[in-house]
Amino acid sequence: MKHTTPLRAAVAALLLTVGLGAAHADVASAVPLPQPAAASSAAAPSASAGLLDAMRRDLGLTASQAEERLSAEKAAAAVEKTARQAVGGAYGGSWYEPSTGRLVVAVTDRAQESAARALGADTLLVRHSAAALDRAKARLDTLRAPTGVAGWHVDPRTNSVVVTVVRTEREAPAVREFVDQARTGGPVTVAETAQAPRTYAAGTVGGDPYYTGNVRCSIGFSVYGGYVTAGHCAQAGAAVRGWDGSAMGTFQGSSFPGNDYAYVGIHSGWWTVPVVLGWGTIPDQLVRGSAEAPVGASICRSGSTTHWHCGTVLAKNETVNYSQGAVHQMTKTSVCAEGGDSGGSFLSGDQAQGVTSGGWGNCSSGGQTWFQPINEILGRYGLTLHTA
Repeated sequence: MKHTTPLRAAVAALLLTVGLGAAHADVASAVPLPQPAAASSAAAPSASAGLLDAMRRDLGLTASQAEERLSAEKAAAAVEKTARQAVGGAYGGSWYEPSTGRLVVAVTDRAQESAARALGADTLLVRHSAAALDRAKARLDTLRAPTGVAGWHVDPRTNSVVVTVVRTEREAPAVREFVDQARTGGPVTVAETAQAPRTYAAGTVGGDPYYTGNVRCSIGFSVYGGYVTAGHCAQAGAAVRGWDGSAMGTFQGSSFPGNDYAYVGIHSGWWTVPVVLGWGTIPDQLVRGSAEAPVGASICRSGSTTHWHCGTVLAKNETVNYSQGAVHQMTKTSVCAEGGDSGGSFLSGDQAQGVTSGGWGNCSSGGQTWFQPINEILGRYGLTLHTA
């Protein structure tokens, strides 16, 4: 990030007002997860006015409801991690339930329900464990899917592997054959979608954060030495130009398809900050960690084309079948996006979640978008997230 425009100067000023010091100063590592507790006892997290505005617009919440939901989701994320360990092999998955503000933990053994409830979660008795469903999904990952199959993921709420097909191609022979093969490996539920997913790169237009060749994409999150973004935006070795057209850095690593993530190392004259920009339309959001939000939690996305939009986490570990090839371990959301938003930031409260990959629809009529989880990217390249 350079300091030569009012917007970048405003970001630097924001950092100083919260006591972070100069943009290049060392900061603490990610904030540790809170201790497991019932959702009602969690302290409300700080949230920018822009984040609350986006949640009001896209989720139909009042400001107080948005604050309460962020607090409950933060507590649920902590409970989810502990509950998985507490119930062991009986764990059948979990999700955040907005109607109650609590985490629901599925278990295959009634005797383990009390362990989850003691942590502040609700429970549901199911037939299949999460491990068994993961194995069934992994078998699907070995198959070559036709274009009429949009993707597949484990759904803890239906205790099955959900195969999503394009509505107009559901009866196509190749699609039916894929579904039949899927059902031989475990419990399968078929869902429909209006369109096939696509990536969100775009041709060059002015005033956005970075360019590779004639492609515009969005910065995801700052890490020490650069930032993470989507792999389909460029291959390793590609030169990157910044918002002002000057040399910004180089793709140090990139993976697509199979994965959809990349790491850009930046040149001198640019620096990293623990901030997701509001692109001049809403206040900027500080990033304080990367605690993973559960299925059902609210989530917001920032991108260089459509700015801030919010929705909910629909599924995790989904295989998305793009025309360029399948991408694994993706998180599915109800958030909209458009061309040029690729690589941009997904946040839950002040916690980094991942970088925008692709989806279907747009921000006028709606749609769905997938992201590659941030912690996987950090681990793959040995990076450290820049946090406030």
